[in-house]
Amino acid sequence: MHAFKLIFRRTSRRDFLKGAATSGFLLAFHIPARAFNEPEQAPDDTKGKFAPNGFIRIDQLGTTTLVMPQVEMGQGVYTAVAMILAEELDADIAKIVLEHAPPNEKLYANPAFGVQATGGSTSLRAFWMPLRTAGATARAMLVQAAAQKWQVDPAACTTAHGEVLHGASNRRLSYGALIQSAGRITPPKNVPLKDPAGFVLIGTPQKRFDTPDKLNGKVIYGIDAMVPGMKFATLAACPVFGGKVAHVDETAARALPGVQQVIVLDNLVAVVGDHMWAAKKGLEALKVVWSEGDHAQLSSADIWQDIRSASQRDGVIAKSQGDIEKGLANGQRFEADYELPFLAHAPMEPLNCTVWLKVDSCEMWLGTQVIARVQQTTAALTGLPIDKVTVHNHLIGGGFGRRLEPDMALTAVRIAQRMNGVPVKVVWSREEDIQQDMYRPIYRNVISASLAGGKVTAWKYKVCGAAILARWLPPAFQKGVDIDAVDSAVDMPYDIPDFQVQYLRVEPPSVPTGFWRGVGPNNNVFAIESFMDELARKAGKDPIAFRRDMLGKQPRLLAALDLVAAKSDWGKPLPARVGRGVCVQPSFGSFIATVIEAEVDAHGEVVLRRIVTAVDAGTVVNPDTVEAQLQGGLVFGLTAALYGEITIKKGRVEQSNFNNYRMLRIDQMPKIEVHLIKSGESPGGIGETGTTAGPPALRNAIFAATGIALRRLPIDREILAGRKKV
Repeated sequence: MHAFKLIFRRTSRRDFLKGAATSGFLLAFHIPARAFNEPEQAPDDTKGKFAPNGFIRIDQLGTTTLVMPQVEMGQGVYTAVAMILAEELDADIAKIVLEHAPPNEKLYANPAFGVQATGGSTSLRAFWMPLRTAGATARAMLVQAAAQKWQVDPAACTTAHGEVLHGASNRRLSYGALIQSAGRITPPKNVPLKDPAGFVLIGTPQKRFDTPDKLNGKVIYGIDAMVPGMKFATLAACPVFGGKVAHVDETAARALPGVQQVIVLDNLVAVVGDHMWAAKKGLEALKVVWSEGDHAQLSSADIWQDIRSASQRDGVIAKSQGDIEKGLANGQRFEADYELPFLAHAPMEPLNCTVWLKVDSCEMWLGTQVIARVQQTTAALTGLPIDKVTVHNHLIGGGFGRRLEPDMALTAVRIAQRMNGVPVKVVWSREEDIQQDMYRPIYRNVISASLAGGKVTAWKYKVCGAAILARWLPPAFQKGVDIDAVDSAVDMPYDIPDFQVQYLRVEPPSVPTGFWRGVGPNNNVFAIESFMDELARKAGKDPIAFRRDMLGKQPRLLAALDLVAAKSDWGKPLPARVGRGVCVQPSFGSFIATVIEAEVDAHGEVVLRRIVTAVDAGTVVNPDTVEAQLQGGLVFGLTAALYGEITIKKGRVEQSNFNNYRMLRIDQMPKIEVHLIKSGESPGGIGETGTTAGPPALRNAIFAATGIALRRLPIDREILAGRKKV
């Protein structure tokens, strides 16, 4: 597996097609948004209608180039995508090269979104069948080419390790020797895919293909990109959202060695230097007066007051079944409100973008989850034709949804517009990255439920929060409902006769919001699973037994719940102030149950003792990746549950770095036990399931240990220590 090679460069469409026509065999497939079609014959360059979502290229030496339709940001997608393609193609693993896909939404739109984007745990879910079909179709064409050459029945031929074999005559031909003849064959329709029983790669633990170069330093992240003659810049935006620059005294900054230029834009200042240190020290030396605008006195208290007041109104009905008001009246009624704060993304690699803007072109280097959107918005900003904007995508040192936004690229381009054709690398400081984020919105969830016969018989749920999709993907915001905001609420797994979900759009004044790892489910799963634990106690039932009674139509989730109960020693006695909490969810197409065992000391500090999770993620491509993603997601979600909160004072974000926006540390984490359930279903998403599972499971463990029903995150230690009321 170490023979896989990663090439981090962008190949232009014209150059790629010219190379494919002269020295290689090209297979493409096309998938309109939200639909899977059969592969199409790749049209030539003159027709300009080449529209696959992923493709395979094989040269005369047998080297197979796999172009990755999704970007690698630590989730292991390059390894998994390559495994799927190589499996169906029967490629020679030693001769595989991986490349980033260039920006082109006709070719690489994510079928789940209809735009070219990596996120929402959709990479394998969306591309599973298209990738398999592409590989299988290519293999069938190579077999047909060999069979024609040998004048034998294609059914008598087999493939392995980049070769076509004819067992009866003991003949074999490499894929490289067949590319010319295979390229003249019309791609067949409805090619049979491999029987999963015959998988050689899929389902086996494979080392990540990007790991060796990360260890030896060969990988180039966006922040590492170097361009001859480039300068370095760092910046400071107005600390109050919506504020502007009033005055800048740049005398001291310009006097520093290495400082080349001070750039003043409407809402930010940037210092350009010969190196990053000069830019950083120059920025520190600037004397900036800000015009803070209308939100200079905004506080977190104001924002929470607004959303709490708004939550008293009715929302738009996202889903309704039965008679909710009658159902609530027929049992014992209970109500609760749950709140989640603003959160920053804080990726290890801070925002950065290198830009070389010329009169007639723009070239960019960065790591982004939305490469086509970066290209499109840059073209709009500069007035350049879109084909004159070249975007080189790199591996990403942490995305978590932050790099689903093109803002860092556009800011860098605005700075480059003052550089007179000199390339510039713009790097945000950690403080600027955290204080100028697109934050996970605050949410308030209002729930009413009735109990009868030991079960929940009516459930009324209202989500109050920002509508990210209304800005990010307007077609997905229909009739006042943000489908992401109600994800895992409208399709919660429990069998409840009278059921209603409402969505109430409440935008925080001036604070920019965006997607955060776990998206809508990270809010809804927390509220739903927390209230389910409280209702279980009201019903006098064990939390797992209570859930089991309402999961009759969810066999995959039931299996996960039963497995995690057995593996976590659920029900066995625990010491005082130690509890186990459970969370179950079918989010992102996977079925997961998680149990966390935690201790709460007399000072309100929480100690994680044990974490056990069981998941049915459908067909598992690489079990090592699934386990790693669950572990990473749990750490991410538990960090937020224990410490995560962005607060606003006088219009400013108060947090600035990891000293006051704290991360979980290695000595705080127990072993995470991951149990995979074998399944023949299509793959589910896995990158965010741990993030959404951790907070409610921990909250419920604290509830079991102390009897305190926390309804807001992060965990309030003052409440747990008895120094403050819930």
